[in-house]
Amino acid sequence: MTKKGMLRRRFIRGLASAGFVTLAGSGLLNGCARRDSTSGAPTELAPTPTASATTAPGKVLDLPAPRTTGTLSLEETLSQRRSIRAYTAQPLALPEIAQLFWAAQGITRSWGGRTAPSAGALYPLEIYAATAEGVYHYLPAGHRAEITTEEDRREALWAAGLEQEALEQAAATFVLTAVYARTAGRYGARAERYVKLEAGHVAENLLLQAVALGLGAVVIGAFYDDDVAAALALGADEEPLYLIPVGHPAE
Repeated sequence: MTKKGMLRRRFIRGLASAGFVTLAGSGLLNGCARRDSTSGAPTELAPTPTASATTAPGKVLDLPAPRTTGTLSLEETLSQRRSIRAYTAQPLALPEIAQLFWAAQGITRSWGGRTAPSAGALYPLEIYAATAEGVYHYLPAGHRAEITTEEDRREALWAAGLEQEALEQAAATFVLTAVYARTAGRYGARAERYVKLEAGHVAENLLLQAVALGLGAVVIGAFYDDDVAAALALGADEEPLYLIPVGHPAE
């Protein structure tokens, strides 16, 4: 690593320890974090364990059906949302992971419309959940998830995310990635802007769903893009935009 790169990494780590780099959406943070170069859902879900014994890489799971009614109002979830960075060791149940996936990118219209708006309905985002049992890649069509690996990749994401404590403690780290080409074909140079706006919509949906489930979450935009890509074996056309650790609040 060059001297400049070492100084940059040291600078970012200092910001992380001071609590200044847990908010995404800042061009400064995104720039510093590169090496080279997003209502009313259930508050109770059945404690179904995550699928580990019967899964294998490449296997596609049918997820528990999402619920569309709950006991908390939208106003209550908005008022209760906080950035939660400390979690217990309790894992997330598969229905909880499924509900968070659905809130972020679930299909809500017969023609394929989803929970979050997308420029031109082109849906350039992908979402993953890294857990102790492996990595789940959400497939909105059919509300399913592909098991991309049975390895626990959370430690790798923790290292990629400047060793922030929330990433170390989280039961699951959700990762939003972008495939800009899906939007660029129609919107050209403005595609990157539209895609990043969409990531904000999706992340907020996930955060509010976490509140409705009694979970804690925080959005993280400070990380090394290439390390996140390596941890999840992302395709060459995918760029990570957000890390969102989720767990049962320690408070």
